Amino acid sequence: MAGVNGNVLQIRAVSLRRGTRQILNGVSFGVPRGELLALMGPSGSGKTTILRVIAALERFDAGSIAIDDLVVTGGHVLTKPERRQLRSRVGFVFQFHHLFEHLTVLKNVTLAPLHVHRVQPAAAEARARELLAALGVDHRANALPRELSGGEAQRVAIARALAVDPPVLMMDEPTASLDPQRRTELGALLKGLADQGRAILVSTHDEEFARDWATGILRLKDGSVT
Repeated sequence: MAGVNGNVLQIRAVSLRRGTRQILNGVSFGVPRGELLALMGPSGSGKTTILRVIAALERFDAGSIAIDDLVVTGGHVLTKPERRQLRSRVGFVFQFHHLFEHLTVLKNVTLAPLHVHRVQPAAAEARARELLAALGVDHRANALPRELSGGEAQRVAIARALAVDPPVLMMDEPTASLDPQRRTELGALLKGLADQGRAILVSTHDEEFARDWATGILRLKDGSVT
């Protein structure tokens, strides 16, 4: 199902204050399926905050966020079913991956499907192995996160974010610690995921990566779209 104006993700006039500081100031934009949108701007401009707000990791004060037919309004406290519904629509890859260190790669990827979305174990494992194979890390299924390279950990984090097949995938500064070859591999991977019909939103300082791979660029400054 497409959202407002064909956008799977629609942000309308989202604002957020922390104390006296305005972090987000009426941010509005939309992302259709098939787009890889780069969210750019200086440190402190609100890039990571808008990702966290979309993923319901941080509450916002005003405006609305629509993901397909699910709409969250400013100041609303999500119920557990609403939070589960939202997180089945949005996958989030953190800058430092945040894999669970005590779990194998396979268990990291199956965790949310099994314990949050109540997927049957066989189906969750089959989906995880399929994703790991597609991302080229199926041979690391039984490894622990500390045994992975940075590139492997990132791909595992992407697999985990895609485990419930969300229409929206978000990544925070994904090229920060990648060499040129890995950046190119990541760009091609994200383009492929967008071509499959996902909306991809990437927060980045990397102008070259955005120019080479993004289908659109949105710039933030002081919590506003410029």
